[in-house]
Amino acid sequence: MVKIKICGITNFDDARQAIEAGADMLGFNFYRPSSRFIEPEQARKIIDSLKRNTEFVAVGIFVDEPLESLIEQVRTSGVDAVQLHGDESVAYCADLKSRLNGTMIIKALRVSDSFQPAAATKYRVDAIMLDAFHDNLRGGTGKIIDWEIARKTRELVPQLFLSGGLAPENVAGAIDRVQPYAVDACSRLELSPGWKDPSRVTAFVRAARSG
Repeated sequence: MVKIKICGITNFDDARQAIEAGADMLGFNFYRPSSRFIEPEQARKIIDSLKRNTEFVAVGIFVDEPLESLIEQVRTSGVDAVQLHGDESVAYCADLKSRLNGTMIIKALRVSDSFQPAAATKYRVDAIMLDAFHDNLRGGTGKIIDWEIARKTRELVPQLFLSGGLAPENVAGAIDRVQPYAVDACSRLELSPGWKDPSRVTAFVRAARSG
């Protein structure tokens, strides 16, 4: 069964509602320029509170963060997985993987017109995420990527996270077409950046499980 990740969590109520709706993973954005930024200490409070009663994977999102700083934030926040959403090099990913042994590492790649699926095979990580390319934004664009490219990439990597404009209206079709390990949604489930619409989160989970 496909895993469901709700990203851009900034508050306890949204986190609790997403878990109650059936999400498997929650994403916490530690990239300060993001409108969905959350302090690692605040994320820790949310994660610890929820994990008293339920099991889920907490994912920390980073963009070109210096290695030592990233490791410190992982320890502070208590996340279970790291999502690299910048221009991190192959060497950086390998170094991080060795330093955070046992922590899931997800490398996000932005799909532009020139993207080649084989590029995803260079990274020594646990999973690849495909998201839409944007000149300024690092995720949360609401733009849909080419699902055929995603399908081809999925055949080449250990696990594929599919992102980019996923919503209740299209996630079932995306899963059917791509067969990813996980789907990731953020902007199209929001009332405003960082604040989720509970009805859309619930509808997204229901649609993702419909297959």
